[in-house]
Amino acid sequence: MRWIVALLFVAPAVFAADQPVVVAQRTAADLTLEELVNITVTTVSGRPQALAAAPGSIYVITGEDIRRSGVKNIVEALQLAPNLQVARTGTMSGAITARGFNGTLANKLLVLIDGRSIYTPTFSGVFWEVHDVVLEDVDRIEVISGPGGVLWGANAVNGVINILTKPAALTQGWMLSAGAGNDGSFATARLGGRTENGHYRVYAKTFRWEDLTNPAGASQRDGLDRVQAGFRSDWTTARDGFTFQGDIYGSTGNQVPVASEFEGLNFLGRWQRDFGGGENLRAQAYYDYSKRPQQQLTVADLEVAYAMRPRGAHRLLFGGGARHARDKFASSAAFAFFPPDKTLSGWNLYVQDEIALTDTLDATLGAKIDRNTYTGIEFLPSARLAWRPSTSSMVWAAWSRAVRIPSRVDRELFLPGVPPFALAGGQTFQSEISYVYELGYRAQPLKALSWSATAFYHDLQKQRSVSPGPAGAVISNDREGHTSGAEGWLAWRVTDRWRLEGGYTHQKTKLRVIPGGVDLQALANTLADPSDWWKLRSSLELWDRWQLDVMARHYGALSNRNVPSYTAVDVRLAWKVSPRAEVALVVQNLLDDKHIEFAPGAEFRRNGLLRVRLDL
Repeated sequence: MRWIVALLFVAPAVFAADQPVVVAQRTAADLTLEELVNITVTTVSGRPQALAAAPGSIYVITGEDIRRSGVKNIVEALQLAPNLQVARTGTMSGAITARGFNGTLANKLLVLIDGRSIYTPTFSGVFWEVHDVVLEDVDRIEVISGPGGVLWGANAVNGVINILTKPAALTQGWMLSAGAGNDGSFATARLGGRTENGHYRVYAKTFRWEDLTNPAGASQRDGLDRVQAGFRSDWTTARDGFTFQGDIYGSTGNQVPVASEFEGLNFLGRWQRDFGGGENLRAQAYYDYSKRPQQQLTVADLEVAYAMRPRGAHRLLFGGGARHARDKFASSAAFAFFPPDKTLSGWNLYVQDEIALTDTLDATLGAKIDRNTYTGIEFLPSARLAWRPSTSSMVWAAWSRAVRIPSRVDRELFLPGVPPFALAGGQTFQSEISYVYELGYRAQPLKALSWSATAFYHDLQKQRSVSPGPAGAVISNDREGHTSGAEGWLAWRVTDRWRLEGGYTHQKTKLRVIPGGVDLQALANTLADPSDWWKLRSSLELWDRWQLDVMARHYGALSNRNVPSYTAVDVRLAWKVSPRAEVALVVQNLLDDKHIEFAPGAEFRRNGLLRVRLDL
């Protein structure tokens, strides 16, 4: 693995035909609040549009937000989003969701990296410790709370996270980054250069995170050593744009009884043709291979989207795709999947029409047909209305039908791995269904103040349960209920040198057993969601070369997991030594000696980290 990293990192420096050219960039600190709320986003409607005009509950974490927070990985970066419940469970692992049903196997949140879905069909969720990116290369993370099934398909039930990296043209020259602290160290190197018709970058990174401890002081054996490398190339012709990128990684964990090894690689290609006048065609394909203890997963995915030239009041978007996954498991005495090998294939077709009803009122109607191996055809419709009573405000409403299709855990898991089984997958387990109603308001009443608020109600049907069976308990669909709540956030530029951002979420889930059904689980003990949480960030330019950033977050108690409420405060003090060199000191949990975030186990203690970045 290490020689691959060296080859990917050194070769372009030796053979590049042109010298790298550093591209000047404006950071978030240079932008006005008006420019910030008009950041271009793509996840809501499938086309570029200003954040202020997107009819959905969307929060954007910018690359500058990530830099000024001092976070070390994706899980920590997602803590910046006020509409996400993020609970760290290990050095790089986490329980992450929006609008309830959180857990280490949370399965109602779809996550993408540059358009590549990273969910696993094992449980319809994400193995967060497997996925990593160069945080300095992240352009933005678009976080949608609420369904996105029309564009993104099944499992985009409670939200969509779209992690988007910068084009290669914006990452030119050398970037060196390194850090060390109480819990480990890391180093990253990236080189960007030019080609005849475009730009490229290559990178290599490595880190070592130490084991966390539990309240008794014993090691959690969740440390991780990792090495990763990758590349991205973007180039254009007269009408066409192309992207080709990939990553390869290997890591070793300290889990018992033996060290756990993770490895994988992925390649993604994208082509887009611009016909002018708003008409364009985009095709994307990727291949993803991953190997972890007892499992190998291979995924091939293809999607095509065509945006028609606006015709009168209508803007039509058509698309479709196909996905093929091969999942292989090695059984153990603890658990098994029958059959151990499974091929999961599916395809989808969708259409979306954005209709300008009046000068101030727009409607968006869409529907997707999504076929999967387990339940066949699923129908995912959606309707949205957006009304702009003024140039600085928007009211929007939405209705959607979203589904979480069965995973291998639902259908084919057996505990233990040999009979008699205490729990077995349900061969008749159906998709979980949510009918989602949303009402939102977004405004910028003052040049220095903007805010967004959303109320939501999820009507839940066919939710997962555990029922008695002829040979033991089986997974079934004997629950129903609802989730309701509200979420909101605001940004206030107090002065030209000081910005405040804050957000608050309140939610409540009520479940019951359907008439005639049986659930062997205690309803109160299966949800791991706080009823309230808030987050607050302060970004201050102390002097011309000094920055002070403070982030506070508070989560309510998880009474069913014996996890008390906690408030954590992280602080970053940075010194811009020169326009191309920065030194930052980050202290996590400044006011909290230790706390647990999800379940009795890993404790997160006060931690210091010294970071250095050079742009050459």
